[in-house]
Amino acid sequence: MAPHPPLWTDRHAAGLALAERLRSAGDHGDLGTVVALPRGGVPVGVAVAEGLQLPLVTWSVRKVADPRWPELAIGAVASGGVAVWRRGKGALDLQAMATQQGWLQAQEQELLRRQRLFGDPPPETLSGRDLVVVDDGIATGMTVKAALLSLAQVQPRRLTLAVPVVDRSVAEELAGMVDQLVALARVDDLEAVGLWYETFTQLSDAEVLQLLQPWQGQSA
Repeated sequence: MAPHPPLWTDRHAAGLALAERLRSAGDHGDLGTVVALPRGGVPVGVAVAEGLQLPLVTWSVRKVADPRWPELAIGAVASGGVAVWRRGKGALDLQAMATQQGWLQAQEQELLRRQRLFGDPPPETLSGRDLVVVDDGIATGMTVKAALLSLAQVQPRRLTLAVPVVDRSVAEELAGMVDQLVALARVDDLEAVGLWYETFTQLSDAEVLQLLQPWQGQSA
């Protein structure tokens, strides 16, 4: 039977359930590190890291969009000069417009700001580790794809993508980019991740920093 929303009270509850699924899916051992994608992935990642008793770090990624339609992603950027763009009719024109209008450059600057603010680790500290990449859900997959391409550059030993809910067709594409994809719910035509949560508020920078405070000074 197909799952129906909502499935979780909030992101933390989803993270606890995800940690339980990950625990049964394999041993991440001493080399495991949970990599949360800010902002929404952080409370999920905190619960996963607590449940698996693993260190937690952030890895920032930014959606590129037309300011007039901010919910419609044109592309996404991540560390290491990674940029992915929407495919299909008119995609090249949108990519050129993003550069000409400064939308791309604005998100590259915001990416740098978040990397510094949230304390994203130097890439070399993640090399050779088992990385469990966590977000609160995946609809189009564009930002997650950018994050995975970026993290692949650090040469992890193993790359796992773990999310509470994901669009089924997007999951099939992303599965080819990771060693393991763990999802609590795979649904057809996922339009809004927030529908799967009873509470799905947008997090502020201050709230993210508060969640990350217990993890500061840890060694990955």
